Amino acid sequence: MSIDPRLLDVLACPKDKGPLKYDEAHQVLVNERLGLAYRIDDGIPVLLIDEATDWPANS
Repeated sequence: MSIDPRLLDVLACPKDKGPLKYDEAHQVLVNERLGLAYRIDDGIPVLLIDEATDWPANS
């Protein structure tokens, strides 16, 4: 599954309001500045700070 690039243009990290990158392999939206990843459930980004996980995924 892929994310519409127009959606990525308007989505922002709820913590720092900066842009997010889509990691298709892990199905997450990533804020590399803060080291956070937000999951995507059934095509819907879950942009809740309390639900974010550490990024990179292997750390």
